[in-house]
Amino acid sequence: MTKGIRTRLARCLTATCLAGATLLLAASAEAQTTVRLMHVESNPAYAAIWRQLADTYQAEHPGVTVELQFLENEAFKAKLPTLLQSNDAPDLFYSWTGGVLKAQREAGAVQDLTAPMQADGGAWAKSYLPAAVNGVTIDDQALCVPLKMSMVGFFYNKALFQKAGVDAASIRTWDDFMGAVGKLKAAGITPIAGGGGDKWPLHFYWSYLALRLGGEPAFAAAKAGENGGFTAAPFVEAFAKLKELGAAEPFQAGYLGTRWQDTLALFGDGRAAMLLTFDDSANRQAKAAADGKGIPRDQLGTFAFPIVDGGAGAPEATFGGVNCWAVSRNAKPEALDFARWFTSETAERTMAENGMLIPAAAGAEAALTDPIVKGFAEQLKRSPFHQLFLDQDLGPSVGRVVNDVTVEVVSGQMEPEQAAQEIQDAFELQ
Repeated sequence: MTKGIRTRLARCLTATCLAGATLLLAASAEAQTTVRLMHVESNPAYAAIWRQLADTYQAEHPGVTVELQFLENEAFKAKLPTLLQSNDAPDLFYSWTGGVLKAQREAGAVQDLTAPMQADGGAWAKSYLPAAVNGVTIDDQALCVPLKMSMVGFFYNKALFQKAGVDAASIRTWDDFMGAVGKLKAAGITPIAGGGGDKWPLHFYWSYLALRLGGEPAFAAAKAGENGGFTAAPFVEAFAKLKELGAAEPFQAGYLGTRWQDTLALFGDGRAAMLLTFDDSANRQAKAAADGKGIPRDQLGTFAFPIVDGGAGAPEATFGGVNCWAVSRNAKPEALDFARWFTSETAERTMAENGMLIPAAAGAEAALTDPIVKGFAEQLKRSPFHQLFLDQDLGPSVGRVVNDVTVEVVSGQMEPEQAAQEIQDAFELQ
């Protein structure tokens, strides 16, 4: 209630006066809109930047208040499903694209944003990197607003490569990569830090191999139930390559029980030469290392996942994640405007320069300051297709099978054809 309305109410002596002041109060209340956003964020410095950006929006849009709620990852995932089934759902919420978002759409919990994003010649959609728009599009529907991207690639220890006589720049094909594994082993160096204890880190290998062998058409056909689905040749061949890798024994002893954080520590401590990991792992390995410093930046290198000779996938295609803001079914109209502003190039430049993310907004990647992250962002900018993490893209039930059979194949306990069939069976049952 404004000071003027409070004064008028205090001075009212007649019913007419009171009625007029009440109407003013109602109009004032209607003009005040609260947009509620729920996010996963545990870094207080980042949370403060989100708040500053929201305050900027509020200053530019009188009458709109943005309420931000930050939760820890597991608490967020536990609370959100219940909220989405109620009338107390946030207007906007942080989402992982893929199977979970598709299920939320089928339950009527989120809005289809295709029309607003494609209005005016698709101006809104064109403000993001093509790979980001592709990542939030499911069954030809844009189901959330792109926020950030992540990518998986190889990190390597330059000193260990030099000791083994391996030139990272020469690793272009899968055969080149297997040759590097052999050289490292011959030099007495563990080639790769492997995290079989959590399973999902090893699915990166099969997913990337399938991407290199079959490309976007193979994944599109499999998800459409065509060409044998996930029993098609590219997926079986990817498992065969994975089996080949496992037979070469590239990982540390006991890797099947090694958890992800310990894998980062192994790499950061210099006990393995390579790690297939996320774009922000320069900091991750440093924090996990015994000395809290890890491999010095000038001794840390990266290279893209190798191509497979004869594979149909585009060499520039990438694998990783896309995160976004989903709009709940009863969200206020102002929520969509805020989401568009919050993911604009201007707002995302602020996020990028503070090291918060690889932005989805086109042009905002120029504000990144970390050379390693900038390198990944450049790859994403060139990517014609960005395949999402399969344990997210295919939904949790199929994702568990992907992770399980990947470990079985790489450890020599399952044949490629059987692994592919188990994924297909799970996909058909979901």
